This record gives sequence, C-alpha cells and structure tokens, in this order.
Amino acid sequence: YPNPFNSASIIKYSIPKSSQITLKIFNTLGEEIQTLVNEEKPVGTYEVNWNAENIPSGVYFYQIKAGDFTQTRKMILLR
Repeated sequence: YPNPFNSASIIKYSIPKSSQITLKIFNTLGEEIQTLVNEEKPVGTYEVNWNAENIPSGVYFYQIKAGDFTQTRKMILLR
C-alpha cells in the first residue's frame, strides 16, 4: 500500500500459525533486489516498510513464504 507508490510502500501480512517467514523483493527479470524478512514469526499481523528511494522506477514483485504457503504480488514504483 499504496500501489503505485513513490518511494516507500507498506506491505501488510497475517500469519495464522507460527512459521518461518521470508519476504523478498524481485525485479521483472526475477533478480532478487532485497530481503525484507527472513525469520521465525509468531501468529499475528505484521507490516514491513519497503524504502525504494535508491531503486529505479518500474514494476517489482514481492514474494512472501510462510511454511507451505507462497504468494507473489506486483508493485509499481513511479517517480
């Protein structure tokens, strides 16, 4: 949130059971740009702020993995 965003975006997610969480940002070529979360998290709702100030405009994807669950979403960075 928001999408498209200017220089920072907030990624919100909820975890129904305690598990290892990985949240990564990728470019359109599938190259990993940044790892935002890589740790064990208890049940709850979380927010991660991605500061893309030094990243060029374009389309990016964030991927969250929690146990067997994987989800990928598109983000658009506009300057």
